[in-house]
Amino acid sequence: MSARRLLAVLALAACLPAGPAVAQPPASRPVVLEFFTSQGCSSCPPADRLLARLAHQPGVLALGLHVTYWNSSAWRDPWSLAAADARQRHYVHYFAGGLFTPELIVDGRQALVGSDARGALDAIRHAHPIQHVALALQVTPGGVDIVAGAGKGQADLLLFGYDPRHISAIGRGENAGLTLREADIVRSVTLASGWHGAAERVLLPRPAGARLAAILQTRDGHILAVATSRAIGR
Repeated sequence: MSARRLLAVLALAACLPAGPAVAQPPASRPVVLEFFTSQGCSSCPPADRLLARLAHQPGVLALGLHVTYWNSSAWRDPWSLAAADARQRHYVHYFAGGLFTPELIVDGRQALVGSDARGALDAIRHAHPIQHVALALQVTPGGVDIVAGAGKGQADLLLFGYDPRHISAIGRGENAGLTLREADIVRSVTLASGWHGAAERVLLPRPAGARLAAILQTRDGHILAVATSRAIGR
């Protein structure tokens, strides 16, 4: 290697964030499916079963967000999160219909009834999941290391923690007597940073959830990048 080329390589390396995570943008990213559901909603078990099936589709990241507004003295969903309510309310600004369960948001751009299997499959088929920005996520002994590359625009960098599966026996409420097998239950939603186009590295404590997914998303729902701590579709 010539001295001039060596200096150029060293200069480029000095501009990259230090640390174990290295952001390498793939040609595409998974389609993100957000299911808004609740154990207190009698219409939600069919959507929960659909979520479990879609979660195993190749190229899909499925997230089950359990809302709190179905909680009552009859039954409180143990997986309900105020962050799920806030995320669904944010989508209301872009999709007609108000708050309801079950609801499915496909790739931040399309809202469907959460039990609409045909509509969900069609929306997945017509999605164009392009990785616009390099994004990498790595779990370390000290927490979570996220590296976002440079790009255009502004977006929120969100970290989701989720569990692959839970089985719950429902004692009271609208689903009393049912045993629910729920997949990819979101346990935490963290705003890691506000991204403004410059490359950055974010170090966070490990949140609740056995698996992790980082999503870079504009305020109008457009997903720029996805990174996960596991292989999608397994």
